[in-house]
Parts: sequence; C-alpha cells; structure tokens
Amino acid sequence: MGWSTREIAELAGTSLRSVRHYHDVGLLPEPERRSNGYKQYGVAHLVRLLRIKRLADLGFSLPQIAELGDGDEHPAQALRALDEDLAAQADRLAQLRAELADILEHELPTDLPSDLAAASTATLSETDRNLVTVMGRTLGAEGREVYADLLRGEDTDPELTEEFEVLDPDADEATRDRLAARFADAVLARATADPRITRFGLDAPGGLPRYLRTVRRAMEDLYNPAQLDVMNRMIRLFRARWDPETLAERPDVGKHPET
Repeated sequence: MGWSTREIAELAGTSLRSVRHYHDVGLLPEPERRSNGYKQYGVAHLVRLLRIKRLADLGFSLPQIAELGDGDEHPAQALRALDEDLAAQADRLAQLRAELADILEHELPTDLPSDLAAASTATLSETDRNLVTVMGRTLGAEGREVYADLLRGEDTDPELTEEFEVLDPDADEATRDRLAARFADAVLARATADPRITRFGLDAPGGLPRYLRTVRRAMEDLYNPAQLDVMNRMIRLFRARWDPETLAERPDVGKHPET
C-alpha cells in the first residue's frame, strides 16, 4: 500500500494543489493507480517531492529545479549561484531599510529618489518638487549627485525664486530680460564653482535626446509661457557668456544689471 495524493502532500508539508501542479509541469512523475483508480505514491515520489519543496524553499524557481533534473547529485554550482543571488537581494533589502529609516526619521517625501529627497527642503514649492521628481527619473548617477548639491546650495536668491514663481504669463519684455539676466548670473556662478552642471543629461540612462525631451515636456507642463521664455533667454545668455577657461577671471560673474 502506498499513499494517496492527500497523504503524500501532508507528509511533504505541501498542498494538494502544489502536488498537482508539479505533475502538470513535469517535475513529479505520475504514480501508478490502484484498482479503484486512485493514485498510489511510493517512497521515490515522496523523496522527489521533498527535494522539490526543499529547493523551492531555498529560493529556486520551478524552471531552475527542472534544469537540475530528478537525480540526487549535489547541485553545488547551482547552490553557489543561488547564494550569490540571495546575497545581492539581502544587500538590496538592507539598502531599502536604510532608505526607509531615513524617510521615517526626516519625514522625507516618498516620491523622490533618496539622494534628492535628502537634499530637498520643505520650502520647495509643489512645482519645484514635481520638477525634482522628473529630474530624479531622468538623470544618471553623476547628474543626480550634482543636482542634489544644487538643491542643497545656500546661495539661492529667495527673492529671485519667488519673483519667478509668481511671474505673470503676460509679463513685459523688460521684466523677462531682467529675470533672465539674474538667473544667467546665478547659473554662471554655479557653473564656475562646479562645471559639472553644464553636463546635465550626458549620463542619463536613456541618452541625452530622451533626457532633453522629457525635461522639456515636464517644464512645458509645469511653467507658464512667460516663465518658459525667461528660462530660454537665460540659457541663451549663459551660452553666450560661458567660457570655462576665462570666466573665473571676469569681475562681472555673480552680478546682475541694476533694476
């Protein structure tokens, strides 16, 4: 007398559904049937079922178990590969726990990458936070590092930032030129201190064209036409004046026209 499907499932500490699934995918051979039509499992089936369950508990997928075959050879290579995979997962879990602890301790926003969330301040407007979120998804590792330094910068002019945020869509030319010039001076000063900001997007995972398209679309959605125009003017001014070899010697860096 052998065991029924229910009995062998109980002995192996698994479920009827799992035993049937192992049959369906070819991991567990079908047993002979008794005269009454019921399956009759033997010791070989139990040993095979226990091995399947043990390997699955260790972390092997069913296709991986199938690749190991139904022999009882010690799968040293497969076990070492699994150990490396589990070690990587453990490192990732440890990193996630560290990020979670940071979020809880400092009440950081959960919609930002950890490096940018830690650099962001509670004074960021909703628009700025949304832009930071997009930038975090498009920049590469170096770009995020530089961007985080920018967010942490203590030389940001709060009056300039506020004036830009409330800029009327119908702002006149003089106002746009004035804001663009002041922003260009600020960017020039930053670029002189850290030229890496001029390389934004070069290490973007999706490539520079995709980075530029993504950021452009985000800014078109977040800012009004006058604000976009100010930023475009600022970029033109910056490009016209940016000379990394001689800029540091220029006395006008960091200054802006009198208003």
